[in-house]
Amino acid sequence: MQIRVLGSGAGGGFPQWNCSCPNCKAVRANNIKASTRNQSSIAVSSDGEHWVLFNASPDVRAQLENFPEIHPKNKVRGTGIEAIVIIDSQIDHVTGLLILREGDPLNIYCTEMVKQDLTTGFPIFNILEHFCGVNDHPIPLNGDAFSIPNIDDLEFTALPLSSKAPPYSPHRDDPHEGDNIGIIIRQISTGKCVFYAPGLGMIEPHVENAMSDADCVMVDGTFWSDDELASVGRPLLARKIGHIPQSGEDGMIEFLDTLEKPRKVLIHINNTNPILDEDSAERDILSQHGIEVSYDNMNIEL
Repeated sequence: MQIRVLGSGAGGGFPQWNCSCPNCKAVRANNIKASTRNQSSIAVSSDGEHWVLFNASPDVRAQLENFPEIHPKNKVRGTGIEAIVIIDSQIDHVTGLLILREGDPLNIYCTEMVKQDLTTGFPIFNILEHFCGVNDHPIPLNGDAFSIPNIDDLEFTALPLSSKAPPYSPHRDDPHEGDNIGIIIRQISTGKCVFYAPGLGMIEPHVENAMSDADCVMVDGTFWSDDELASVGRPLLARKIGHIPQSGEDGMIEFLDTLEKPRKVLIHINNTNPILDEDSAERDILSQHGIEVSYDNMNIEL
């Protein structure tokens, strides 16, 4: 199984266009050892030719341009993308669908709740019907695996996660199963699997089991501390907006330390997170715990 990190940043990327926090200032001035980051997305393949895109960020055009394996081959127009799996309807995970409008109908896999959001509060599906069109496929939430045509040797299983729908969702204050999911991606021939959840607000028992069984976990690396956003004048707590911070009691580091089997990779890293500085004490702490920080164009092979 081949996994390509197209974008490793949280919403807004790094540096964020309107942010002058210490990280953003320093990376613009080239004063820290840090890499710029697009907004989070990955692509997965079993053969290196046919790919599944997970989420379509606003940065998708640049991400695909930097990924030759997905470029058209032997014809004027084409793509190695066979399907797009949308894990939630957040704006930084779906806006890129509009950039992909100049081709054949998009094969999109999503839950019923995500489809509702993308046909009502943020009606991207409706807009795309006037361009390329959408072939939408429901993702089961009962634990059944699903397959994707032309994606041989891979199967996918969705895990509902505790979350809130986006602000524009008609049921923003009435959470439903399927507002946010994690995905188990398993290679049938080898049994190798990865668990992908860029937004993770709670480690529920079914999530813990999936992460324990995985060969690689790619999980929420948004914030280092619960009150991190206070540094940019936003009185929001990480846990209140659906992200487990890395540090502190019941933090991501503490939980990942309990897992012996998987390779541990953080993704969806906010521009304020001190782990973006590769020379920081926080980054050293992650290294001591065997936790990696993903970066744009990172390749993982299982």
